Amino acid sequence: MLILTRKVEQGIVINNDVVVRVLSIDGERVKIGVDAPRSISVLREELLEEVAGENREAANRPNGGTDSLRQLRRPPHQADSGD
Repeated sequence: MLILTRKVEQGIVINNDVVVRVLSIDGERVKIGVDAPRSISVLREELLEEVAGENREAANRPNGGTDSLRQLRRPPHQADSGD
């Protein structure tokens, strides 16, 4: 792991097309900006871990979670028009 120190408005360049810049520092919170081509996926680590955990849980369900998908595909119940 490469460890760098940066000040506000300073950044780093990754592979000549991704720029990570420190935008502000407020106490223990650091706001960063990531400028990358649309072809590169940029995700927060905790979000990626959460999605991976949900995927593992779904894969371990007896039916693979297909019951939930079937419910989504059902057409909405038509209300009686009263005619």
